[in-house]
Amino acid sequence: MNYRHIFHAGNFADVFKHALLSRVLLYLGQKPAAFRYIDTHAGTGSYNLASEAARRSPEWKDGIARLTGANLPPDVAPLLAPYLAFATPMLAGDSPSYPGSPLIARHFTRSQDRLCLIEKHPVDIRHLRAATAGDRRVKALELDGWTAWNAQVPPPEKRGLVLVDPPFEEEADWQRMIEGLKLSHRKWPGGTTLLWYPAKDPRRVDGFIDALEDTGIAKTLRLELAVDRQHADGPLAATGLVVVNPPYTLVEEARLILPFLARRLARGPGAGWRAEWIAEE
Repeated sequence: MNYRHIFHAGNFADVFKHALLSRVLLYLGQKPAAFRYIDTHAGTGSYNLASEAARRSPEWKDGIARLTGANLPPDVAPLLAPYLAFATPMLAGDSPSYPGSPLIARHFTRSQDRLCLIEKHPVDIRHLRAATAGDRRVKALELDGWTAWNAQVPPPEKRGLVLVDPPFEEEADWQRMIEGLKLSHRKWPGGTTLLWYPAKDPRRVDGFIDALEDTGIAKTLRLELAVDRQHADGPLAATGLVVVNPPYTLVEEARLILPFLARRLARGPGAGWRAEWIAEE
């Protein structure tokens, strides 16, 4: 799978990932102590939805656009409102755009927090640096995310989270994610880690989850959203996040957010969701 993000910006997978990322960031910000956000495959930071690449595959129209002006259930509205208040205004006008995870993280962090954004693509890193220019809290590094992940933990602040969101251009990315988590967790057992994955092939996902369980790492949560039946050779219809050391509030928040998103973003009869522990305490 080649998940070059401009072709998919603002789609259902982004809504899922960024809504939950926002909840984690807001939770971390409840304590006054500084924390660090580390993004191993940061991308460009922002995506022009009027660009030729985005127009070729305007997936955002079945993603973030479906939430614009939506009547949210009263138990879901306060959970999605911070994310939507930031993301949806960018859709307006003749040059709509969608924020990537670096800009979302920058929005939900505070003056004392720090952001480490890692991107190895030479064009994307230039765009990322331009998108975050002038913010002294942000360091954008032109490095391989798999290698830099282990090098960046534990952060000086001792608090924070890592988002691992690779393009899955190679089958080996699944194993790299497992090995990277084991190395990172050994050095920083108290850190929060979010692992994003495409759920195109249920057998591949099951093997990934089994491998995570075999690591013996506790406090590991599995969250998934499907908008249609999954077909290994078809378009992406399901996606997931594994969250290591999630905020204690996240599982219950996900059990409110995900059923709503499954209904609102459904494309077919296979829409659904999952929020369950791979390993608890």
